[in-house]
Amino acid sequence: MNDREVAEYLLANPEFFAEHAEMLATIRLANPHGKAAVSLQERQMEMLRDKNKHLERRLAELLRYGHENDSIASKFNRWTIRVIAERDPYALPRTIATGLHDIFDVPQAALRVWDVAESYAQADFARHVGEEVRIFAGSLTTPYCGANTGFEAAQWLAPSVASVSDESAAGHAASESAHTTESIALLALRDPEGNEEAPTFGLLVMGSPDARRFHDGMATDFLTQIGALASAALSRLLPR
Repeated sequence: MNDREVAEYLLANPEFFAEHAEMLATIRLANPHGKAAVSLQERQMEMLRDKNKHLERRLAELLRYGHENDSIASKFNRWTIRVIAERDPYALPRTIATGLHDIFDVPQAALRVWDVAESYAQADFARHVGEEVRIFAGSLTTPYCGANTGFEAAQWLAPSVASVSDESAAGHAASESAHTTESIALLALRDPEGNEEAPTFGLLVMGSPDARRFHDGMATDFLTQIGALASAALSRLLPR
């Protein structure tokens, strides 16, 4: 009999070791952690310990993710309340950006809205946006996260953080703006009643001097929710 046939026999006859229990104590196996031989029971215990260690590590990892998600959800709730509570349409874009800075600790945040109602046409947030940026925003079906490779929209970040009204926050923002934006997240703003193919009317930009803050492998579920809520709030700036 070869190895495969022996294995198949034992699988097909699970009562074998029950009928020959004395063999469990006499079979000696190579110890994967040393040169000494160990019994079958010892080897099984070692395998169970290794499996338990793996499960414990996995459980700890899942708990860590759970705590992180709870923290992000709590921050998202606080940010949502701040955005909803803003009654001044002119102040709304700054409220969205500074809320991301204050609550989510995003070093840099800015946004632009185009095709706005005539009454908002002269606002800072409605300044001219190049056709290339509009086309790129329209191509985003999910948030873009990754290295800042010279995006035109990244140039919006420095003035946006300097507009924070609180003196301490402004000082922090000014120091952040002195750093190069290494990583970036771009969120298209769309009609909240539409779908991912609906025309865009703006772009929300977040940046960081930390190249690992926004990376192409990160989860984007919360960023998608941020984009959706920002889109819904900012839609009041569009012509009716």
